Amino acid sequence: MGRRYITPLIPTLLFTSFVCAQTTVTPKPKLGQIDSNKFALIINGASGEEEYSKQFQQWTNALRDALTSRYGFDSAKLILLSENSAPRSTADEVRRTFNSLKSDLQPDNVLFIFFLGHGSFDGKESKFNLVGPDLNAAEYNNMIAALPTHRIVVVNMSSASGEFAKTLSAKGRVVITATRNGQETNATHFPGFFIDALNATDADTDQDGHTSVLEAFIYANRLTAEFYTRAGRLATEHALLEDNGDGVGHERAEAGEGLLARAIYLDSLSVAQAAENVAIAKLLRDRARLEGEIEQLIAKKSSLQEAEYEATLEKLFIELAKVNRSIKQSGT
Repeated sequence: MGRRYITPLIPTLLFTSFVCAQTTVTPKPKLGQIDSNKFALIINGASGEEEYSKQFQQWTNALRDALTSRYGFDSAKLILLSENSAPRSTADEVRRTFNSLKSDLQPDNVLFIFFLGHGSFDGKESKFNLVGPDLNAAEYNNMIAALPTHRIVVVNMSSASGEFAKTLSAKGRVVITATRNGQETNATHFPGFFIDALNATDADTDQDGHTSVLEAFIYANRLTAEFYTRAGRLATEHALLEDNGDGVGHERAEAGEGLLARAIYLDSLSVAQAAENVAIAKLLRDRARLEGEIEQLIAKKSSLQEAEYEATLEKLFIELAKVNRSIKQSGT
């Protein structure tokens, strides 16, 4: 098909997709309701100084409380490795934890991994500071890759964490880092603002009743930038988001970035649990997949032949229209 057919088709189908997305509301867990689909690992690393020890512990406690009390994480499925209490955040304990997760996780589970502490980068390897010997990003990548779940969110809030976005990048993963590279080595403020995002009602920017990983990232990133502006200081940290598997993080949702993070919620049940039946669950998954494929295709437009681009785009929009029509007919 030529451009004259594709051009008017795109706005119509995008509007249809938007309307359906807005009218579909996933039940939010009530206070005290446990979402058994989610797992979390918090690694509170070596602080080095008493001031940082207190700060990291405060952030760790606040993060754990938000996940369990506000977002329905099962405390039995939330693992905390700490600098000062057992189980401690040592390299051996980290390895044991990931080995245990290989047995505990199922393919449809969602795993959130949080790093709170200091990091380092020597020009070759990026590391997160543990009690005793450290592990580098490549070692974490190997352990994560061995897990059975297909959906993993890594939030490395340490200094010099930006290199983790390159190393941990993979299909099905969201990687958030507090810095944009390994040269930003100052202690970070991003962790506090990310936790603020988890507790703020206005972090749900689209007001759909849920807080997505993307919304939490955008909220925390904005507060971090505002902190440096108010203080009249040059920003020494620039958080990144990487979720399309290309290894290049971005400071905002752009160039195909943010699609997966937008579809993973901290406070909602899984699609399968929230949908009324298996058929509707499949339609919702298909819609999310097609919307993601369309946005990724648009982001890659400049690298494709025009005919190939338009033919692929038309095919995806037609499929999306069919899925949206089925969702609408179901009454969801």
